[in-house]
Amino acid sequence: MDFPLLFSPITIQNMALKNRIVMTAMHLGYTPQGKVTDSLVNFYAERAKGGVGLAIVGGCPIDEFGGMVGMIALYDDRFIPGLKRLTDAVKNHGAKIAAQLYQAGRYTHSAMIGGRKPISASAVRSKLTGETPRALALEEIPGVQNKFTESALRAREAGFDAVEVLGNAGYLISQFLSPITNLREDEYGGSFENRMRFGIETISKVRKALGPDYPILLRIAGNDFMKGSNTNHEAKIFAAEAEKTGIDLFNVTGGWHETRVPQLTMGVPRKAYVYLARGIRSAVSGPVISSNRINDPRDAEEVLRSGGADLVTVARGLLADPDFPNKARTGKSRLIYHCVACNQGCFDAVFQGRPVTCMVNPRAGLEAELQIKPAPKSRKIIVIGGGPAGMTLACTAKDRGHHVILMEKSDRLGGQILLNHSIPGRQELETAAIDLIHNLRDKGVETIMEKTATPDIIRRMAPDVVVVATGAQPAKPKIKGIDGDNVIQAWELLEKNTETGQKVVVLGGNAVGLETALFLANQGTLSPEVLHFLMVNRAETPETLTTLLDRGSKQVTVVEMTQKAGTDVGLTTKWTLMGELKRLGVKIITQTEAVEITPEGLQVEDEQGPGFIAADTVVLAAGSKAENGLVKELEDQAPEIHVIGDAKKPRNVPDAIREGFQLGLTL
Repeated sequence: MDFPLLFSPITIQNMALKNRIVMTAMHLGYTPQGKVTDSLVNFYAERAKGGVGLAIVGGCPIDEFGGMVGMIALYDDRFIPGLKRLTDAVKNHGAKIAAQLYQAGRYTHSAMIGGRKPISASAVRSKLTGETPRALALEEIPGVQNKFTESALRAREAGFDAVEVLGNAGYLISQFLSPITNLREDEYGGSFENRMRFGIETISKVRKALGPDYPILLRIAGNDFMKGSNTNHEAKIFAAEAEKTGIDLFNVTGGWHETRVPQLTMGVPRKAYVYLARGIRSAVSGPVISSNRINDPRDAEEVLRSGGADLVTVARGLLADPDFPNKARTGKSRLIYHCVACNQGCFDAVFQGRPVTCMVNPRAGLEAELQIKPAPKSRKIIVIGGGPAGMTLACTAKDRGHHVILMEKSDRLGGQILLNHSIPGRQELETAAIDLIHNLRDKGVETIMEKTATPDIIRRMAPDVVVVATGAQPAKPKIKGIDGDNVIQAWELLEKNTETGQKVVVLGGNAVGLETALFLANQGTLSPEVLHFLMVNRAETPETLTTLLDRGSKQVTVVEMTQKAGTDVGLTTKWTLMGELKRLGVKIITQTEAVEITPEGLQVEDEQGPGFIAADTVVLAAGSKAENGLVKELEDQAPEIHVIGDAKKPRNVPDAIREGFQLGLTL
């Protein structure tokens, strides 16, 4: 077996897990009324069937005033029958299931709880919601703790194998634990011992109610990553006390939702926060789970082998591929569709109030509706274009029994996704293309490279169906001087790393423009290897190293004609991108129109009048246009023709993959 530690069993109290893979709680939005739905049951049943050891569901609000719309309710007995249906479905496939006991405290929006003020340790405004909670009165605290206990008993009755107390991410227990949100002067505030009291008493009550043998987990922040709040040092003290009180398993993650230190975006290196779990593991005798950005079985095995943790979480990795465990266990790990931490289908959806889906897995949340079934008749399908839409269509159609031929005019598959290879913090997107290529080859899809499809070639191949997935080409705005020698398209720059001058203007503040600016601004900064060398040898002061990290060799300016830059960047990743650009000194000018490109730079005009930006090179990032001229030429060459992806209309990768998959189900 390739991953012997990952697939070794472990027992937590009386809960025997068949492997060390844990799917942590994720807000999915599949339960709009709080009640378990078919979508939720099908989602978790498929992950259980895929081989996960333990699935933690939630958050599950313990009362009506500390959750958000679409969460899995656990605060009333009327929810038990639905929860029982969920636990039965998961356990029928050999997995274990736990419920996360959730109370958000000041992270609750008052609009979601009938206009009531959310509760917290103290009345400290939340930057996440913009609201100020009310401090719990001393006499109210036992009642809130009792809600945790009642929900834990309810979870056990519903068939959950364990419960997890939520003590991280800036939620209620964290708010009592942290000095920045706990300003109390009674026995629940002041010293760290007092600030721990609320959480420790809650755990004690839950343990007493459930008895000595029922497994209880604690989701704990290894570091709040909030200035003035708790670090791994305090987290270890809290964990040690929690273990004495009755915690059997520690689920270690990173900071609060308000932190400015990225936790789950693709710019976070894989396994970046294992050191937090290792710290907690040094302070407790029981097992520890390591979380955040562990989305490959090799990484997971390394975490276990190095002693970083006893179990690992693969949360969004299982959203992306429910069969992740089974593929890893049976020697097919190269066929896993990895989570690339794009956040587009998951966290962006949550913040927009939509059900969660996944860029690389269009079936997420639609497991029953979108099933791959054999086609009534095998047909010859030619797919023109090897980008994400074309490859997804080819894989899906091949799974249904069709004879599929994919033609790509270049020498590489992957399309525009490959451009991310050069962009700092975005390289992991390339994994989405690599995974499709591996599956394409494993399924035996016939692939013809470096050949341009023509009407004559297609006619001679005599297909039943032609799918045009030829993607898009960069747009070329009508600006005087656009054909100058100092002008280059962003796509060409990212693909070929073409040389530019020292002063660069990026024309277009869309996602491509901003990411191109990031690529340029990073040139000349310290590489990770050099930074490590200089730090290990104490060759430079921290201040000097920071300066060398924050300033490259180029002056980069982004010019955007609309009011805001980055409107097509996802909400949960935009702040990291804009933060990086600011750190690197990139200047972003909005509401400014490009008038003319000259050898000396760019003439512009804004509401103040004409202006000029000196530049050695102007990079065009003015959007894209569909490349579908072949469609009309093929009208009489095949009985059935379809257009998908950017060839239909330039959009984004999730749309392209979803469109390819859905068409593949219907052919």
